Amino acid sequence: MTPPTRPTSFWWYAASAGLAWLGLAVSLALNLTGFYDSDIVTTPSRYGYAAGAATPIPQRLADWVSYFTIWSNITVAVVATLLARRARRVPGSPTPRVVNVIRLSSLVMITITGLVYAVVLAPTSVQRGIDNLSNSLLHQVTPILAIVVWLVVGPRREFCWRTVLLSTLLPLTWILWMLARGAATGTYPYDFINAKALGWSTALTNLGGVLLLGVVMAFVFLGLDRLLSRRQIRL
Repeated sequence: MTPPTRPTSFWWYAASAGLAWLGLAVSLALNLTGFYDSDIVTTPSRYGYAAGAATPIPQRLADWVSYFTIWSNITVAVVATLLARRARRVPGSPTPRVVNVIRLSSLVMITITGLVYAVVLAPTSVQRGIDNLSNSLLHQVTPILAIVVWLVVGPRREFCWRTVLLSTLLPLTWILWMLARGAATGTYPYDFINAKALGWSTALTNLGGVLLLGVVMAFVFLGLDRLLSRRQIRL
């Protein structure tokens, strides 16, 4: 008996998930082993200032998991994995609402990750050796592929106004976690939201700007989804 052919969407989702997980795995391995001593971060209130083999593993892990880049890549990896499994087992079935919410969150978060890295962080970012692979996967390959996969295979007609509103919960959770940890440890992941160096007013203003950008992007994805859905119906 010939095994059923897997739909094209499965391979798109699987590729997106696989590369996202690979970038996360390499990044985590480098972080936990202290593979590269940190001679790049010079601000004491930034994550990674005391990084390297001498830093306790729990602190390195807490820093790693507190980056927005890591949250966005994990979200993409999880959603793409779920969609790949559904495409293989129940192709064509409606996606659960919670998955749609997380999908939109993942698209918005990973787009912000790519844009902020390209515009704000890349000019001063320095990597060495295998860290170049991890950095490229986390900040460039995964963001581009996640958007391309959504544009090519969807799923379609599963975003709405409520999805947009609910999709803000995950980024807001990261903001609250990052600020609470920063208030406790005095360290922050990025210079432009470093409340200890910039002051709370400037840091919160910058965060508000990024959050507003995220809401705008969510509505853009909603509009694109409706536009692409109409085009798909005509075809």
